[in-house]
Amino acid sequence: MSRVIRIGTRGSKLALAQTGTIADALRATGAEVELVTVTTPGDQSSAPIPTIGVGVFTSALREALLREEVDVIVHSYKDLPTTPEPGITLAAVPLREDPRDALIARDGLTLGELPPGSTVGTGSPRRTAQLRALGLGLEIVPIRGNIDTRMRKVSDGELDAVVLARAGLARIGRAEEITETLDPIQMLPAPAQGALAVECRTGDVDIEHLLGSTVDDEGTRAVATAERALLAALEAGCSAPVGALAEIVEDLDAEGRVVERISLRGTAAVEGDGDAVDMVRASALADKHEAEQLGRTLAAELLDLGAGALSGPAQ
Repeated sequence: MSRVIRIGTRGSKLALAQTGTIADALRATGAEVELVTVTTPGDQSSAPIPTIGVGVFTSALREALLREEVDVIVHSYKDLPTTPEPGITLAAVPLREDPRDALIARDGLTLGELPPGSTVGTGSPRRTAQLRALGLGLEIVPIRGNIDTRMRKVSDGELDAVVLARAGLARIGRAEEITETLDPIQMLPAPAQGALAVECRTGDVDIEHLLGSTVDDEGTRAVATAERALLAALEAGCSAPVGALAEIVEDLDAEGRVVERISLRGTAAVEGDGDAVDMVRASALADKHEAEQLGRTLAAELLDLGAGALSGPAQ
C-alpha cells in the first residue's frame, strides 16, 4: 500500500501504547504509518464517567475518521457504545491482553487483607458494585485520572488501594506493581476489557483488508462479541454495573469430537436493602458462531434474576 496510514489516537500514555502496537504491526508489513493525536471530551473533563456520558472517549476519534482526518482509529473496546456507528467498520479486534482487574494496595496487601474501613479508589460503577457486594467493609472512593494519577493516590497515602484493569498496567509496563490480580469469581471484568477495537471507514476496503489480515484475532473477536451482546441486551451503558467474561473452551460434540465453544459468565447489580448492593450471576455455553446469541441469552437470564435496576441508558 503506497499511501500513508494515519492512525488516530488519544494522547494518554495508555492510548499511545495501545495504538503503538497496531502501528508496529502495520509497519512490519511494510506500510508507512503516522500517529495523529485527537483530544476527546473525556480528556478535557474531570467529571465522573457516568456524568459525562457513554462514548466520551470515542466520539472525537470517530468524528476525525469520518472527516477523513485519519484512516484508522484505535479504542479500548470496552469504551465503545454498543450500537454501530454509520459509516464506520470494526476492522480488527487484536489478541486480547489479560482481561482481569488488578489491585494496587499499600504495603503489598491483597483485597482480603485490607482492614474494614480501608479506602479503595475506582471510577467504575461496575467495580464499585462488586466491591460493595463482597461485604468486606471497604470505603469505595470515586476517582478519575490516568493510570499514573490513580496509582499515585496510593503511593502518596491518599488511598489504601485502587482497582485498575490489569491490561492497562501491562501495556504501560507497570504490571509488577500489582499486589493482587482479582479472580473473576470475586470481580468479573467489564465486557471486552483488555481488548482493543480498530475501526476504519466503511468502504475503505484496502485498509479493512490490511487490518483484518494483520491484527485481527478470531477468538478475541468472538468472546468480545458475546460479552458486548450481553451488555447491549441489558440496555446498559459501558459504565453500568455489568461484568462479563467469555473464554474459548474445548468441549465434545454429539459424535465425541473435540470442538471449541464459548463459555460466558455474566453479572449485574441489583438494588439490595438500604445501601446494600447485590449481584446476580449466570453462565452459559454455546458454539463459537453463536457468540452474539449467547450474550443475549445470558442477558435474558440475568434479567429474570432481577438485573437491570442499576443499569445505565440504552446505547
